[in-house]
Amino acid sequence: MKLHCCFQGRPLRPLGSRLTDGTSRAHFPEARPGTPSRDGTAVAPPRLPRTGTWEGANMADSTTLDATTVQVLQDLANRLRVHSIRATCASGSGHPTSCCSAAEIVSVLFFHTMRYRQTEPAHPDNDRFVLSKGHAAPLLYAAWAEAGGISEPDLLNLRTIHCDLEGHPTPRLSFVDVATGSLGQGLGAACGMAYTGKYLDKASYRVFCLLGDGESSEGSVWEALAFASHYCLDNLVAVFDVNRLGQSGVAPLKHCTDIYRNRCEAFGWNTYLVDGHDVEALCQAFSQAAQGKNKPAAIIAKTFKGRGIPSVEDAENWHGKALPKERGDEIIRLIESQIQTNRNLLPKPPVEGSPPVSITSIKMTSLPDYKVGDRVATQKAYGLALAKLGLANERVVVLDGDPKNSTFFEIFKKEHPERFIECFAAEQNMVSVALGCATRGRTITFVTTLAAFLTRAFDQIRMGAISQTNINLIGSHCGVSVGEDGPSQMALEDLAMFRSIPNCTVFLPSDAVSTEHAVYLAANTKGMCFIRTSRSETAVIYPPQENFEIGRAKVIRHSNNDKVTVIGAGATLHEALAAADALSQQDISICVIDPFTIKPLDAATIISCAKATDGRVVTVEDHYQEGGIGEAVCAAVSGEPDIHVHQLSVSGVPERNRKPSELLSMFGVSARHIIAAVKYTLMH
Repeated sequence: MKLHCCFQGRPLRPLGSRLTDGTSRAHFPEARPGTPSRDGTAVAPPRLPRTGTWEGANMADSTTLDATTVQVLQDLANRLRVHSIRATCASGSGHPTSCCSAAEIVSVLFFHTMRYRQTEPAHPDNDRFVLSKGHAAPLLYAAWAEAGGISEPDLLNLRTIHCDLEGHPTPRLSFVDVATGSLGQGLGAACGMAYTGKYLDKASYRVFCLLGDGESSEGSVWEALAFASHYCLDNLVAVFDVNRLGQSGVAPLKHCTDIYRNRCEAFGWNTYLVDGHDVEALCQAFSQAAQGKNKPAAIIAKTFKGRGIPSVEDAENWHGKALPKERGDEIIRLIESQIQTNRNLLPKPPVEGSPPVSITSIKMTSLPDYKVGDRVATQKAYGLALAKLGLANERVVVLDGDPKNSTFFEIFKKEHPERFIECFAAEQNMVSVALGCATRGRTITFVTTLAAFLTRAFDQIRMGAISQTNINLIGSHCGVSVGEDGPSQMALEDLAMFRSIPNCTVFLPSDAVSTEHAVYLAANTKGMCFIRTSRSETAVIYPPQENFEIGRAKVIRHSNNDKVTVIGAGATLHEALAAADALSQQDISICVIDPFTIKPLDAATIISCAKATDGRVVTVEDHYQEGGIGEAVCAAVSGEPDIHVHQLSVSGVPERNRKPSELLSMFGVSARHIIAAVKYTLMH
């Protein structure tokens, strides 16, 4: 079949290959050996010359495969098809057509190319595989069934409530490193794994990522391509399954594989075109990719969605649809009739070499080096604390989104340059890379940028929670206290975002000492953590030896005569303390609480103090009301009678360029407004 698409005004060459013996053949005939044709008739598997290579390959590097191995790999591909169809028919849902287009790719990867211990899927020296097109999960499960990691009967429990074989892969399975399914994120995670392997572990394991052509419209894919090229990740192979069809129609580039190649090459990748249903050509392509140095490799595989299913192959409107059971049984019989062997191939064992890693029970080398009364921005304190943590453990790594010179993250870079990963202004990819770095417990990972810019990576953060990741995200420049930079730089939604993430600990330190403790605690906490820091210099209020715990608030001011409980954090805690001083001059005593962590929130301390002040509570925050401290406190006390919460928060989008103190006052979260709220609460 010849392609009729064009690029840059010139016709594309057909994806035929010139064999080294001077003959030629089309790379993409209507039917390949070992699979039924589109009309369901059997196709005899012709024997092709074994000396062939593909256009652009180095002839000296071509791989010779014996005919038996080629046949076994093709038969394995068809068994993967059978498993995928059978499992999706049993569940009545799933994506069998997406599985069928990539069956040969996965067969070659798992049973010829990749090196791994099938009895130890999470072994640190194993090659990694990321299924970015996560909806093809039944194909991945089928591969592990053939490798011995899953029993074949378990495949029939796909998508059932008590089975870990979900519709998309998650790390609940020992052979899955990151959750996928939200498209465009797998390659970024693979970049993180490859970076860790090359620069931190200095090991020989390689990383393979299978992408769909539909998800290649996602900008995060191209962010990842740029990252991999910049860091010369020659241990990374991306495989584009170009099957022409997306979910609801034709993918934008259809089968124009030359365009994919040109784009990948423009991003600095070694790129190979291949027939994705020709196991011999795939073996050769992966072998050639392994020989490339200082560049990642992209395999552009032309395939057909629903390969091997008559009337469904290459047809629209079959995405995400299981075959009717009777039809499925018929197709399974047809495909099984093409299987000529009953053999399996054992994967090659990995090359040992990954260093032992310990990332638990980390301790700071000394107490915080601050005195009460010092004025330090919490984001500067964070930068200093992170550099200090890097001395405590050599597996601490920091990923930056470019603003290191204004967020103090360059302190870490200066002291630990080999563990600083500059991801540039590509926050979505940065979070995905972090997820990859943190897999298999290889690093203690911190992600740093302006908190406002983390909002664009919310989907990656959400998928990180599904991946059960342990990454730590630090957001600087929070609230209107950012000052003159304006609203585009002010994070006013970040608490709401991270409070909504399952198993995410949310720190809101209020001075330099508590910030350093937050960094230390985050490094030792399972699950995702977020630390909110501020740009304005604020006074140190805690002594260096102060003890901090997750979920334990600090009562900063209290007396037996307290009338109102005021809860603030970050910049607004200092406003609350100023209000307490002013109110004391008027014989009004208030209790002031620093929650330290917003999630989990110390509900017991808040309720106790609230009851001691006759149920009068004022919350004040440099954040929008929705999802912030006030709403967290309201939820915490909702079961208690006679507790009233008066919320002070930023209302509306800041529209003035003013100094931090002026903005705090303008938007109703300054000491003056706290004083007014306390008096209003006392009157009502």
